[in-house]
Amino acid sequence: MNEFEKNAWMCRFHRRRWLLTCLLLTGLQATACSMNPVSGLPEVTLVSVEQEKKIGAEEAKKVEAQMGLLDDPQFLPYLDALGQRLAKESPRQDVTHQFQVADMAEPNAFALPGGYVYVSRGLLALVNSEDELAGVVGHEIGHVAARHTVQKISRQGPFAAVFGIASGLAGMVVPLAGNIIEGVGDLTQGVLFSPYSRGQETEADRVGQEMAAKAGWDPAALSVFLNSLEREVELMSKEPRKPSFFDSHPATPDRVKKTAEHAKELKQASRAPISATHESFLARLDGMVYGQRAANGIFEGRTFLHPDMNFHLQFPETWQHENTPQRLVSAAPNGEGAVLVGAVAEGTDPMDGARAVEKKTKSDVVAKTEKLTIGDLPAAHTRIKADGKVTLDITWIAHGGLIYQVAGMAPTRQFDTLQPLFHSVAHSFRPLSASERAGIKEKRIRLVKARAGESIEALAARTTSAWKKEQIAVMNNLAVGDHLKEGQIIKVAIAEQYESKKFK
Repeated sequence: MNEFEKNAWMCRFHRRRWLLTCLLLTGLQATACSMNPVSGLPEVTLVSVEQEKKIGAEEAKKVEAQMGLLDDPQFLPYLDALGQRLAKESPRQDVTHQFQVADMAEPNAFALPGGYVYVSRGLLALVNSEDELAGVVGHEIGHVAARHTVQKISRQGPFAAVFGIASGLAGMVVPLAGNIIEGVGDLTQGVLFSPYSRGQETEADRVGQEMAAKAGWDPAALSVFLNSLEREVELMSKEPRKPSFFDSHPATPDRVKKTAEHAKELKQASRAPISATHESFLARLDGMVYGQRAANGIFEGRTFLHPDMNFHLQFPETWQHENTPQRLVSAAPNGEGAVLVGAVAEGTDPMDGARAVEKKTKSDVVAKTEKLTIGDLPAAHTRIKADGKVTLDITWIAHGGLIYQVAGMAPTRQFDTLQPLFHSVAHSFRPLSASERAGIKEKRIRLVKARAGESIEALAARTTSAWKKEQIAVMNNLAVGDHLKEGQIIKVAIAEQYESKKFK
């Protein structure tokens, strides 16, 4: 049997198996039987194309609400133009792609079902050419084209598709508590952000590189970026970090090598890049915030400062923190307790917070709430047992026309131990001092020109870069010992004072 006959036989075999599987599943559960756009092989999934688009749209709303999106009127049209050019070369044309920048400090990129593709501003800081960005975006479009997330959902069984895929907070949230704190643990994660298999990653790499080459970009640039990303992960390996690209896209020892080899097999189409030069591409990154954005509030150790909303808070030592557009979350290392902070209403009466909870939960909250003051701010406090499993310590504080809710939660058996910590967090709430406001800075990417023969270490010192020489080397795809050329454009991070739009 020659190769052609073998392939034809395999195709007939898979089609017969596919048809048999569909027939067996008919009447047992809702299934979708179709040909995969990338592999060309038949597959059985629990999610139709319309369901896939619906799931993607729902999860996209969560990403925007709980991660936040970067509203950059200059960069977003560029990203969309790059993404749409790639999407036209996708083997799948039954979805409309949308491209956004996630307001995430860590280097990450991900795609949701139905064509929602995101790159983080942390990843953009690491990219050094339009070709590299095209490789990353193409990789994510490859996941969409091959329906990899749909395959993950289908492997979880029908209940994952029917009953949802968002995870709870360590099983602590019971219905009453969930209503009070409005969906704790509902960050988009679970099966959507679980790691892809090695085969899926290889397939997305291959498809992404092929799309990039057809669209006129260098397919070898994906290997360059993956190498930079590996260096960045290694550089930061000793520091606590949040999820990055390699958490949901597992790296394999030979991944850089495989993508480099596959690039040699591809022919790059002759098309002009969107950015005319290397310098013009880098100019698109100039001024982008690196790390914490002051507009979202910043952590300085265990202290949280929000310059626009004008408040200060202190959280317990050793507790982990998460700052989202909806709320602040601080959790104990053992997961047995958490504090959540967020604005829940407009007004000047902190009892409005208690009234809102009472209305939502149909429980007697207002009568059990006491009024007090925290500093010079009007406040109210109560304690609620939620179904006997979880106890909540809630303080409402009126400040700046908003009612803030500081909710400490813990399993009832642990509550008495943690209650003093909940109290200390709530009572640390106060307006910022003038010196605190003046001291708030954020790091921004800036472009500088090197001097002839200048070392990276000397450039770091001359520009007062917040990045040390090792990180400057990684972020610019250089070696630490390199000597720079006259006029060479280098990315650095400069700590700049934040100018609040509300308090000037």
